Amino acid sequence: MIDVAIIGASGFTGLELVKILVGHPKFNITYVATSEGETTLTSLHPSLTKIFDTPVQKADAAQIAKNAQLAFLALPHKASMGFAKELLNLGVKVVDLSADYRLKLETYEKYYCPHEDKEHIKDAVYGLPELYHQEIKKSSLIANPGCYPTATLLGLLPFTEFIDENFPIFIDAKSGVSGAGKKCTDNTHFVSINENSFAYNPLMHRHQPEIAEKLYLKSGKHFDINFVPHLLPLTRGEMIDTYTLLKKPIEPLEILRDFYKDSPFVRIFDKPVDLKSPSGTNFCDIFAKCVDKKLYINSCIDNILRGASSQAVVNANLMCGFEEELGIPIIAYVP
Repeated sequence: MIDVAIIGASGFTGLELVKILVGHPKFNITYVATSEGETTLTSLHPSLTKIFDTPVQKADAAQIAKNAQLAFLALPHKASMGFAKELLNLGVKVVDLSADYRLKLETYEKYYCPHEDKEHIKDAVYGLPELYHQEIKKSSLIANPGCYPTATLLGLLPFTEFIDENFPIFIDAKSGVSGAGKKCTDNTHFVSINENSFAYNPLMHRHQPEIAEKLYLKSGKHFDINFVPHLLPLTRGEMIDTYTLLKKPIEPLEILRDFYKDSPFVRIFDKPVDLKSPSGTNFCDIFAKCVDKKLYINSCIDNILRGASSQAVVNANLMCGFEEELGIPIIAYVP
């Protein structure tokens, strides 16, 4: 067994990490923390009553190093990097669910803030297992992708060699409200989102440069990415509709099936996908259609599992030498 810590246990992703790890055959939760501590896990999440309870500590890197070999950081952006730096220097492996290690230094500092851990950011591996499987196995620091880049990149990457770089890529993204985090805002207040939907940060969202950077790193091509996210009146689930032009007509389903033939958590469908089917699982469901040179890609994930917590555990599995499927949910919550 490998002892693990969860830092940032009060949020949605922290809860999902506990739910996965409490039944994991190789990981043992030995340390749970928030920035404040002084509570219990079932006080934060009553749904865990009679399942798993433990005191919630105030996060302390030295104590974590004494109690765990690997830590999941479910902390906000900007808060994670300083804590990760301490843990890495103490020899603890880190899976970071924030954006703090997902981007190249210059890109991060352009869209977020000055980085506090320039020593380790260059060594971070982007935790998309379908693309960086071997690199993840050798790494001590995984930058776990967020939900929008995960679903978008898995749809787009098989087609980069066919896309006409002279034409923009348009990404119409829709997510359940859990993707905005636990803290209530004007947009996520029940009265605002119930029976409603709206775009936010159109063409300015910070996942837009992340998608563009990862496409460039894998393809060597600079694509014009136009990303517009929307909130849906749902708890969980995410759908990405991507539109672009190709250099020539292709058979997209054949390309997808070949690209993901060895990927256990990508499912290819011959009709448009839906939000319910991957809910509660680590699957990314993808459909694509080509008419003349027009390409449409349709992908769906569970935003707080495949877009956060279950993908983090897949990355931890690979880091620790286990099969990537070990302990990962594969049965949908709903029929």
